[in-house]
Amino acid sequence: MNDLSDLAARVLPGGTFGNSSLNLVIAEGKAGHVWDTEGREYVDFLLGSGPMFLGHNHPEVLEAVLAQVPRGTTFFLNNEPGIRLAEAIVDAVPCAEQVRFTSSGTEADMYAMRLARAYRKRDKILKFEGGYHGMSDYALMSLAPKRPGNFPSAVPDSPGIPRSVQGEMIIAPFNDAELANALIREHQDELAGVIVEPFQRLLPPATGFLESLRRITKQLDIPLIFDEVVTGFRFSYGGAQEYYGVTPDICTLGKIIGGGFPLAAIAGRADIMQHFDRAKAGEEGFLTQIGTLSGNPVASAAGLASLAVLMRPGAYDGVRKMGTALMNGITAALREYGIPGQVTGVPVLFDVVFTDGPLSDYRSVLRGDAAMAARFNARLRAAGILKGDSKYYLSTAHTQADIDQTLTAFRAACASEAGGQNP
Repeated sequence: MNDLSDLAARVLPGGTFGNSSLNLVIAEGKAGHVWDTEGREYVDFLLGSGPMFLGHNHPEVLEAVLAQVPRGTTFFLNNEPGIRLAEAIVDAVPCAEQVRFTSSGTEADMYAMRLARAYRKRDKILKFEGGYHGMSDYALMSLAPKRPGNFPSAVPDSPGIPRSVQGEMIIAPFNDAELANALIREHQDELAGVIVEPFQRLLPPATGFLESLRRITKQLDIPLIFDEVVTGFRFSYGGAQEYYGVTPDICTLGKIIGGGFPLAAIAGRADIMQHFDRAKAGEEGFLTQIGTLSGNPVASAAGLASLAVLMRPGAYDGVRKMGTALMNGITAALREYGIPGQVTGVPVLFDVVFTDGPLSDYRSVLRGDAAMAARFNARLRAAGILKGDSKYYLSTAHTQADIDQTLTAFRAACASEAGGQNP
């Protein structure tokens, strides 16, 4: 263990920032690769948990940041990069008529739920079991329950959450349109909103699922919130709502829109977003939202530069091609070595779940062999491939050589697993 790891173990709980248990200290990133402080190089499919969709240190993003820094790094007041970024989001995202910035996806999701409550003047939110909506008390209901409860009861996933929060969340299974619709109808008089990841962690929506949610929430005037912190500007320039052709009332955005800097946003219909405007909402309807770094000019400049690159014709073609090749290669290796597993997701975001059973919701993914997944991830790291516990994030900077190296490492991991060898 190097000196920095020793220091981290002394000054950080668990020796980490809390994001990962990996004992790695990253020193540098460039394009689709990172290097740790020991000098080891990795093909990077973690990508900072997704923000680095253009790869690390993209020259146009770096240029925009270096141009802004001498002009000022934060003001608390309106600034041109932030206003221009809001305009770009409104132009790109189908549901976005107005935008309000925050510094993190957790904040954005928390405010989106609060915004729905302000609009509907009701308290309860329906979310889907296993859906990740940040780290607020409400979001940590039935995020990753080890012993899932009975629908629609919520299960807290962390100590320190008031018991009263459980009663404010209604839990439904992802991809079960019939049960979701029944719960929405049953609780319509107390529901403030419905929040969903249109692509839940690794699970694509079943045919008609999102459309079904859109129909019933529109019929009952219950705001439908798409959490697009991960999928926004990743699945397509207009996000998952453009990709799947379903437009919510509110969405949250993050990761890519900050270009690697802390920035996120709530976007939605103007008549709902007006609750952030005291002059239009009045004292009773006004939703206070203050953040020291919200709309930070450096983060906004990085986000604007990132979106300018992604707006270009064919910007997504290469990353989709690379992702498809990697998905297909992994699938072929699993079959060749007879390892029970399947690739789930889309070319820009996917992983392997080590089970032969169908995958449709949180509980089906929970049946995957977590120990086998950990062994594979460890073998990949040893071979210079870095990924999170449960995702391959693809970037526009990944190359065919990166894909080839990854498939070679994955095939070796399959051989080790089939031969019963430890990583």
